[in-house]
Amino acid sequence: MTIYNLGSINADLFYSVPHLPRPGETLAATGHSTGLGGKGANQSVAAALAGSSVVHIGAVGLDGAWAVQRLREFGVDTAHVSTVDAPTAHAIINVDPQGENAIVIFSGANIRQSLTQLKSTLSAASSGDSLMLQNETNLQVEAAQEARRRGLQVIYSAAPFDAQAVQEMLPHTDVLVMNAVEAGQLSKALSIKIEDLSVAHVLITRGSQGAAWHDLKSGEVIEVPAHAVTPVDTTGAGDCFIGYVVAGLDQGMSAEEAMRLGSAASAIHVTRPGTADAIPARDEVDALMNG
Repeated sequence: MTIYNLGSINADLFYSVPHLPRPGETLAATGHSTGLGGKGANQSVAAALAGSSVVHIGAVGLDGAWAVQRLREFGVDTAHVSTVDAPTAHAIINVDPQGENAIVIFSGANIRQSLTQLKSTLSAASSGDSLMLQNETNLQVEAAQEARRRGLQVIYSAAPFDAQAVQEMLPHTDVLVMNAVEAGQLSKALSIKIEDLSVAHVLITRGSQGAAWHDLKSGEVIEVPAHAVTPVDTTGAGDCFIGYVVAGLDQGMSAEEAMRLGSAASAIHVTRPGTADAIPARDEVDALMNG
């Protein structure tokens, strides 16, 4: 099977700071680094490192060849990443000593996705394949509709959170992924309980409290705990988790098995600085699970 991902590609600019900036405050960073990021790229890298076949659909600017090459080095198929007349997206990420972060994103090329290219790429997909989506690109609804027509499972991460975007995606989504805060925001915005959403499955991540899979058809809730680790940087941990979960499902695992795989991967991820570059290889994840 193949996992397709219409996803963002960012240059991540990391700044180590003594604490997250307050309004009007100027801080001197104690460290700086750059790397590959973006929710889409992170999820593609995680799924590829987990052992699945991953095709990334995205866009970069003329300054983004390095990012495409980095994706390729991680084992992601980049044949459908286009170069557009806009700067490659970037994120400014402040990280405090406890590993918490504050992020500002410039969307750039990520919102210049081509519908023609999207349809051309998905024309090779078939029933049993999957499509991952997030809120950092344009064409999410169009991509989900096209994927559904071809029998793909649509996994949609509702981040960065936008209630209207989620509402538009619900009819075309098989698995809705949110963190606990986003789930509360959606429930409030739509005046509806999560259990009453018109979607088959909801996956809620809760950081150090683990994750819960809600089967809204049967009413079953599957909970998986997080591994106890000391975090260095939590940036992108959710993307790592989701990429590994989708890869597990793609490889025939149950929801619980896939979440346990994702939990182990994200536990390793938060002990390292960075986003895509911090995602562990499958053998490392298996070693933690079997240790």
